Amino acid sequence: MPLEAFASSEALTFGVELELQLVSLSDFDLTPASPDLLHLLRRKPFPGNVTPEITESMIEINSSVHTVYAPLLAELLAIRDTLVAASDLLNIGIAGGGTHPFQHWSEQRISAKPRFQELSSLYGYLAKQFTVFGQHVHIGCAHGDDALYLLHALSRYIPHFIALSSSSPFVQGIDSGFDSARLNSVSAFPLSGRAPFVLHWDEFADVYFAKMERTGIIKSMKDFYWDLRPKPEYGTIELRVCDTPLTVERAAALAAYLQAICRHLLERKDAPPVEDDYLVYNYNRFQAARFGLDGVITHPKTYEQLPLREDILATLDLMEPHAQALGSVEALVHLAAAAAEGSDASLLRGQYERQGSCAGMVNAAIQRFRGERRRV
Repeated sequence: MPLEAFASSEALTFGVELELQLVSLSDFDLTPASPDLLHLLRRKPFPGNVTPEITESMIEINSSVHTVYAPLLAELLAIRDTLVAASDLLNIGIAGGGTHPFQHWSEQRISAKPRFQELSSLYGYLAKQFTVFGQHVHIGCAHGDDALYLLHALSRYIPHFIALSSSSPFVQGIDSGFDSARLNSVSAFPLSGRAPFVLHWDEFADVYFAKMERTGIIKSMKDFYWDLRPKPEYGTIELRVCDTPLTVERAAALAAYLQAICRHLLERKDAPPVEDDYLVYNYNRFQAARFGLDGVITHPKTYEQLPLREDILATLDLMEPHAQALGSVEALVHLAAAAAEGSDASLLRGQYERQGSCAGMVNAAIQRFRGERRRV
C-alpha cells in the first residue's frame, strides 16, 4: 500500500517512549512479569500509556504529547510513581538502563502480540537478543519536508544523545568496554542505521518507500530500525539512539535538549544537510557508543576533531536562548552537570566496583529509578 500522507503536527511538540526492565527481587535477573503488571495497571488510571514489548521482561511507557518541558517531566514522574507502586504489589523491581547486565537472551519469552511473534519468526535468536532498552523521542513537524530536513540535520548531534543517555556498559555479566553496548544489538538488524538522504516527502513516499515496498522487504515504516525515522501517522520524527536512562529526570532533559536543537535547526541559519555529512556518521556514532563522553568526533562540515564532552557543553550553551523560549533551561542545566560529572554508564561501573557484583549494580539501578517516590 502507498505510504500514508504525512500528518501535520504542531511544530516542536514532543513526547517520550521508555522501554523498562522488569526485575526479580530474589536474584535481580529479568523476570517475565509484563502480563501480570499490565493486568494490574489496567485496573487503575494510568498517566500516559503502557504497552508490552518484544519479550515479557520488558514494558514500554509512552507520555502524552507536550509543548513544554515541565509538564512532560511531571507526567513522567507520575508514570514512574504508578509503576513503582504496582511493582511493589507484585514484588518486582523496575529499572532503566540500556541493557540488563547479566540476563541470558535464550531464557527470554517472546510476548504474545502477533507482531512480536512475526518478528521472532523472521529474525530468529536476534529477536530475543533484542531484550535491550531504549528511549525514543518524537518531535512534531508541520509537514513532511520539515521532518526530513530535521532528520538529516540532526545527524551532526546523534553522538550527543548516545553519550548523554549511555547506560549499557555490561553484557552477559562482562564489562563490554562500551558505554552504550545496546546499540550493537540494534545494529545487527538489516534495516538499521541511517535513513536514505532524501529531503522531500513526496520523493521519500512515492519513490524510495514505494520501491522498498515492491521489494517485499518492508510493509510499513515500523520495519525500518533507523537511528532517526519519520512517523507520518503522528506527524513526527523519532529519535531512537538513546539508551533508557536510569531516571525519568534524565529522560525528560534529553527530550527537551532535542526540542531545543530542532528549534535551532528550523531557523535554517546553519549550512543545510548534504549527503557528504554522512561520511563521518558511522565513526562518530561508534565513538559515542564506545567511549561515551570521552569520545572524539569529527565535524561533518569542517572535519575538525572535537572532544565530544566539549562539543556537548558548547552546544548546550548555544541552545540556551532556545531553552529560554521553550521553558527548558533547567533541562539543559541537568545535562551540563551530566556531561561534566559522568553518564549513567559511569555511574553503573562505579556501582559495580562498590557493590562487587552485577546483582548489586541492578539493585542500585532499581533504587535510582524509584527516586524520592511520592505516595500514589
